[in-house]
Amino acid sequence: MLKQLPHRMKMNMTLSIKKVFERYMASIGWDETQYDAAKLMEEWRHYLYNEAAWFAELDDAIKANPQFHEQLADRINEIIDQLVNEPPTDEQIAEINRLVERLGIDDFPYGCKLEAKYHIERLQHELKKKKS
Repeated sequence: MLKQLPHRMKMNMTLSIKKVFERYMASIGWDETQYDAAKLMEEWRHYLYNEAAWFAELDDAIKANPQFHEQLADRINEIIDQLVNEPPTDEQIAEINRLVERLGIDDFPYGCKLEAKYHIERLQHELKKKKS
């Protein structure tokens, strides 16, 4: 059923999944012990019904079809799996090392590109606050 959707809609769906996952993980500071799949799905539903233009464009018959939601859940799991398994870039690693050194803090673990992005933004914000 998902395969039959227009390419643009599938791309927007993928971007939505990434956005919601990234937003959720940032809200828990990428602390895996705080991860709650039910809360992530709650945020997903809120996003879907309140922010996702592509979902509003879907035919009501598709929205009501359990097969659609099953395939969408599979797609969510697939995208999340891809995101958490995408290694940080060399540039991200170098930037985190630079920021950690400038801030004089201990190094910390980060496992994927998206998590590295979160920490870079967090550390840059900390550095700006420290300079003020």
